[in-house]
Amino acid sequence: MHGLGNDFVVIDAINQTVQLNAEQIKRLADRHYGIGFDQLLLVKQAQSAADFRYVIYNADGTEVSQCGNGARCFALFVRQKGLTNKANIRVETGAGDLLLQVNDDQQVCVDMGEPIFAPSMVPLLFEQQKTTYSVNLSGNEIEFSALSMGNPHAVIQVADVAAADVISLGAQLENHSLFPERVNVGFSEIIDSSHIRLRVYERGAGETLACGSGACAAAVAGIQLGRVTSPVNVSLTGGDLTIEWLGEGYPVKMTGPANFVFDGMIKL
Repeated sequence: MHGLGNDFVVIDAINQTVQLNAEQIKRLADRHYGIGFDQLLLVKQAQSAADFRYVIYNADGTEVSQCGNGARCFALFVRQKGLTNKANIRVETGAGDLLLQVNDDQQVCVDMGEPIFAPSMVPLLFEQQKTTYSVNLSGNEIEFSALSMGNPHAVIQVADVAAADVISLGAQLENHSLFPERVNVGFSEIIDSSHIRLRVYERGAGETLACGSGACAAAVAGIQLGRVTSPVNVSLTGGDLTIEWLGEGYPVKMTGPANFVFDGMIKL
């Protein structure tokens, strides 16, 4: 499946026993010898009153707590596979419950919860919470916003996202000591008060065609800086998402498409 080109292998782990180690996940992720994906999604039995549990692995085998594009694919998957007929689906994640709503046009709205700004919760090794922070990368002082959308994000404002040094700066900041759990890095170009152009360097995956939680983080950062207002259209390499946020104390809502590519079986 894919959400705006951010691609996933989605596995029903309810009707079969699935136990994967990091090497198997890396093998599945290999686009030459395996299947290929940015993230692997497991659909599991809920451990609470939720409908399902949502488990996410990066292509390098590491488990993460949140993936917005994957959540939209998850919602369509469980309906297509007959695991539920609900239009409103609650799923457990490592970052808390997500609410997924499948609209009549098959677009999916994801309630991503409230953004978290406290540095200790991102986590970010700064004592005082700020709107923007500064770090030296390749001899240059780079300003960034930092927040958690269930996973850590740094958002850098750029004049031209096409010319941004996404690969080099993204890799440096992803692995910087300021971020003990690493970080997803967004490069955000403000087009106008309701439109952002964005590229994202995802931890454990590199640059992807789209990142749902990254789009949420970029919209929230832009709103906090007073440069955009909700709702925000976020244009990623793979397509557009609509992000709504009414300010602190309110959840972020993301709406966009999800698509099937193919079904298959693989022997491990």
